[in-house]
Amino acid sequence: MSELKKIKTVEEAKQLVNQRKLSHIKVGLFDNDGVLRGKYMARGKFFSALDSGFSFCDVILGWDCKDRIYDNTSVTGWHTGFPDKQVRVLPETVRELPYEENMLLFLAEFSDEAEQVCPRGILRKVIEKAASMGLWARAACEYEFFLFQETPDSIREKGYRNLKPFTPDSFGYSVIRNSVHSELYQQIIEMAQVMNFPIESIHTETGPGVIEAALMVDDILSAADKAALFKTFMKVLAERNGLMATFMARWSSELAGQSGHIHMSLVNANGESVFYDPSKPYGMSALQKHFIAGQQRLMPEFLALLAPTINSYRRLVPGYWAPTRASWGIENRTCALRLIPGNAKSQRVEYRLGAADASPYLALAAVLASGLYGIEHELEPTEAVSGNAYSQKFPDEQTLPRSLYEAAQLLKGSEAALSYFGKTFVDHYAATREWEEMEFRKHVTDWELARYFEII
Repeated sequence: MSELKKIKTVEEAKQLVNQRKLSHIKVGLFDNDGVLRGKYMARGKFFSALDSGFSFCDVILGWDCKDRIYDNTSVTGWHTGFPDKQVRVLPETVRELPYEENMLLFLAEFSDEAEQVCPRGILRKVIEKAASMGLWARAACEYEFFLFQETPDSIREKGYRNLKPFTPDSFGYSVIRNSVHSELYQQIIEMAQVMNFPIESIHTETGPGVIEAALMVDDILSAADKAALFKTFMKVLAERNGLMATFMARWSSELAGQSGHIHMSLVNANGESVFYDPSKPYGMSALQKHFIAGQQRLMPEFLALLAPTINSYRRLVPGYWAPTRASWGIENRTCALRLIPGNAKSQRVEYRLGAADASPYLALAAVLASGLYGIEHELEPTEAVSGNAYSQKFPDEQTLPRSLYEAAQLLKGSEAALSYFGKTFVDHYAATREWEEMEFRKHVTDWELARYFEII
């Protein structure tokens, strides 16, 4: 991995490919659902792509996570004929592929007009806004995911019922579990190291077969790349071990959901924390206070970016370790925003609303943009919550949308979203979430059958 970290330019990327005598190279880019789409590319074609980009069918901007075409978007669709759109290869994102000897993976992103709806492009747009304010963000993502002793075939044969977890029962932070299955844990740690998304800590969480991994902090764009790659290749590693990993927000009616918490801090041009002020209570600078206030204010409007699926809202219910209001507190894990006091290196805010199913690019864009909004408008947060936030009453403006459709409507009507993300993206993304809700409404659930079939 060390030699790959030095790759920054097109010429360095070409030299690396030539040194390895690769005939083909893997290239991929993430869609708005956080799914990595890509292909193997012949060396000559890849070199040309490094020099001047390449064309990629824009259908990946026009279909859902099951490859069904949206019928309510204008950016692309049957009406446009799904033309190719320009894509740029990113030399600095090169990774080893540990399961493909000597193979390399390069990330790419949409450019030109398609950049307006590219998730990585949206995050870069917010990063540029922060830079114009003299601010740079650092972030780290932590994910909970469930492992099952299943395969893609077996889960379908079972109709996604009676699935067998990797381990039974609830043993959070279990040394027994991670010792018995140390080979798997070591595989995860090694893969993360080789692919340059190193893990700071990994442990069992409370629940059958659930694991939590915290990735190391980095600049926000690199943190997003690393989080997106971790989710993708954790699934690859699991399947190669005869297992399956899921990051869906909540897979069971009986168990808590899976979080995707985001830790974030801001620094100035000299790399110094602008969140830490030792003269203030809890080391909380005025700027950090504005940042939290903005996150709190825009949480309902930006929720569709952080809770992007129908299933996301199954997690956001009382008693399941997920926030239900736009609240904040000091070292309070029942709140949506947790101020973590520390020192110049560790002072930060944890955005606990995030779920494991969100696109890291869009989730991080929402978290940063809302904080910048608070700084720009010098907003003040509400009083910090003490005690159990689930049992307290909050004003209506702190109420979160209760469904994906409601969240999409708030996003569409958000002036802040239009300002930070652009109208093209907001309209397109909101339409894709409306599509998701319409697809759900076509189906009859097990709950409806059990409730109504006999008695009504």
